[in-house]
Amino acid sequence: MLKVLVPSLMLIPTTWLAPTKWIWPSALSHSLVIAGISLAWLKNSSEVGWSSLSPYMATDPISTPLLILTCWLLPLMILASQNHMTSEPLNRQRIYITLLTFLQLFLILAFGATEVIMFYIMFEATLIPTLILITRWGNQAERLNAGTYFLFYTLAGSLPLLVALLLLQNTTGSLSLLTLQYSNSPLLTTYSDKLWWAGCLLAFLVKMPLYGAHLWLPKAHVEAPVAGSMVLAAVLLKLGGYGMVRMLNILEPLTKELSYPFIVLALWGIIMTGSICLRQTDLKSLIAYSSVSHMGLVVGGILIQTPWGLTGALILMIAHGLTSSALFCLANTNYERTHSRTMLLARGMQTLLPLMTSWWFIASLANLALPPLPNLTGEIMILTSLFGWSNWTIALTGAGAFITAAYSLYMFLMTQRGPAPLHIIALAPSHTREHLLMALHFLPLTLLILKPELIWGWTA
Repeated sequence: MLKVLVPSLMLIPTTWLAPTKWIWPSALSHSLVIAGISLAWLKNSSEVGWSSLSPYMATDPISTPLLILTCWLLPLMILASQNHMTSEPLNRQRIYITLLTFLQLFLILAFGATEVIMFYIMFEATLIPTLILITRWGNQAERLNAGTYFLFYTLAGSLPLLVALLLLQNTTGSLSLLTLQYSNSPLLTTYSDKLWWAGCLLAFLVKMPLYGAHLWLPKAHVEAPVAGSMVLAAVLLKLGGYGMVRMLNILEPLTKELSYPFIVLALWGIIMTGSICLRQTDLKSLIAYSSVSHMGLVVGGILIQTPWGLTGALILMIAHGLTSSALFCLANTNYERTHSRTMLLARGMQTLLPLMTSWWFIASLANLALPPLPNLTGEIMILTSLFGWSNWTIALTGAGAFITAAYSLYMFLMTQRGPAPLHIIALAPSHTREHLLMALHFLPLTLLILKPELIWGWTA
């Protein structure tokens, strides 16, 4: 664990001590090395599943893919931000990279924690750098409003979790993830126990976000700078899913009855947010709502508590992390050239930037779950397990898959095809940096086709 944590920590003095022209190259190469080292976690040799054990940290087949995704994302965020940060003063550029590094540190500590309270503290700590990123480097004046939404939704959701965890500590005497699942949980019959169950899950459902508690997400996404959008879509939403997977072991006897309304909300949310995507004019808002729709499937997969559902949810979380991050990068390349997120004002890009169109095409296909990609593997596993749980879910999930295909096509056609608008006279060509950025998003996605058991979790 320290092999990754210490270099991540040393990235901060590196950023502040590097000479002006080396700030971005040194931060990028340093973070790429960290991402390379983190791949060593994939080699899991233990029978019990837990490896790299230390008193406070450990990795297991569920946290490993998410940890590696976190490390993989930092160099990509640095690559994506480089252009729109060049006009900023030097100190602000350094602060920006420092915030991204802190975010990575908190996320590694959250996903690697073996103590639930440590997980909770790191879960909350990720709020601070994200909030600063949104409110300081966002694009419009609306960003302060978005930051308030983001902060209050997540805080209001996660305070009950703290109370629930303290209660759990009192009854079981330990909050270690290694032993919690073996502790005799109370029979959970009273009304207050049901409230405790809801308290344990509410924070994660708001973070996911579940349809109904999702209003902070499009606002935060649309206003955040590109790195903020990337880390929100790719890793911060996954904190919710990861927390649910960990907590549901403990809440066992109650989940069967109490999870009904949440599964129904999640499945209904797939259709509702998909339909909202179909009539979006704002590109980033469309990608943000599509994230809510995909996360609805993940919530359903986790809550029905079957090995297939869990595996599907984990695969979809990783695949969606890479895909939606790539889509936000593409939206940003458009925004940097046209200075507009409205799809009507920046269309017909195929004639102007033909190579970017091929990236858009791959990203749209990944978003609608094209066959050999992991996105499809995850979706099919969740659909199958949901169908086994209740035959009626096929209507909702089937309609959701259809709408997903429709809005992915709509997004591609609106941005790339058709006549180029007359007000776009001169566009900067696409840079090697941008193509490298897209290649680094889709390379892991395509390599996972060859060895998907790396992200199967406990069923591998």
